Amino acid sequence: MSEPKRIDVADVLRGFAIMGIFLIHTIEHFNFYSFPEVENEWLKFTDKAIWDSVFFVFSGKAYGIFALLFGFSFFIQDNNRMQKGSDFRPRFAWRLVLLFLWGNINAMFFTGEILVFFSIMGFVLLFVCRLSNKVVFIIATILMLQPFEWYKLISALMNPEYVAGESMVGYYFGEAYKVQMNGTFLETVKMNLGVGQMANFSYAWEYGRVFQTASLFMFGMLVGRTGLFLNTEDNLKFWKKAFVISILCFFPLSGLVNLIPQFIEKGPVLSSLKIILNPLANLMFMVFIVSLIINLYYTTKFHTILGKLAPYGMMSLTAYVTQSIVGSFLFYNWGLGLHDKLSITFSFLLGIVLFLLQYSFACWWMKRHKHGPLEYIWRKATWIGAKN
Repeated sequence: MSEPKRIDVADVLRGFAIMGIFLIHTIEHFNFYSFPEVENEWLKFTDKAIWDSVFFVFSGKAYGIFALLFGFSFFIQDNNRMQKGSDFRPRFAWRLVLLFLWGNINAMFFTGEILVFFSIMGFVLLFVCRLSNKVVFIIATILMLQPFEWYKLISALMNPEYVAGESMVGYYFGEAYKVQMNGTFLETVKMNLGVGQMANFSYAWEYGRVFQTASLFMFGMLVGRTGLFLNTEDNLKFWKKAFVISILCFFPLSGLVNLIPQFIEKGPVLSSLKIILNPLANLMFMVFIVSLIINLYYTTKFHTILGKLAPYGMMSLTAYVTQSIVGSFLFYNWGLGLHDKLSITFSFLLGIVLFLLQYSFACWWMKRHKHGPLEYIWRKATWIGAKN
């Protein structure tokens, strides 16, 4: 199958996102929140500083960029097929089925994987991809504003006796923790494919990820339609405005998230407000990061430096799945069980080393091949039976 010319800055952004996801997962011990006791005061300081810094820069933002680019990639493939007079939608549905399989392979190792969730949420694009830009933008905006949480918030404000449904996130992750701590490899696989997935989907529903992800998929598709990743004068003006507006919006939103617990005591009201505001704050910081990278890539000498992330971004599926396998082996009981031996600081340093190893492999591989190993298999399987 022939392909359109790649937009390099999208690969740079994807590389940045997958790097951020890796670093977060490493200091989290891949959703296994078990850490050694730290007595050294300097190490306590660096643990706290690294944890807060990594989460501030990447938490919710790297995921958001990844979701945005998922929608963007769909547009590129869909548009390419439309220009050739064919409909990509049936093939994309099949591609999502394949992603579901990749996700379950990944889920065997890692409780917090997102590919299964993406493969299900991706079907949303099939329902909106022939709608006008204006309609898609309105739908995406409504979803980003968390309509279900607004319903819960209004219900809680109008009814003093309103009680939100019981959260299951803590239960499922608690059950996962037991197996991460003591389970064999087969027990870990069984848990991850059952309880682990329930934990994942419960978190996605209860913390607004369902609406947020669908919204970001649509916004990514709109970025593709409007050509905003292309190096044009108008686009650069847009991203410079986005850079300023996003950072001006982020601080008030982030401040509100931290401030409202001091003034609101009612649990359901507080919970809904945080779920409404926090994704918006993350969205603003994500736009800030994206606009910063685009402006630096197209207008400064950082073009060469940032461009080095492109090979890593082109192998995002391979990188993501192998991260899960390595992380599970390093921290879970079935592997080396380093969860209670490596503090946050040393986990972060290990994450940097592992990222550099992955990055070096990606650079070596992409000099010799057009696609990453898993990307090649996914692409071949996507177009199986295609005539042209």
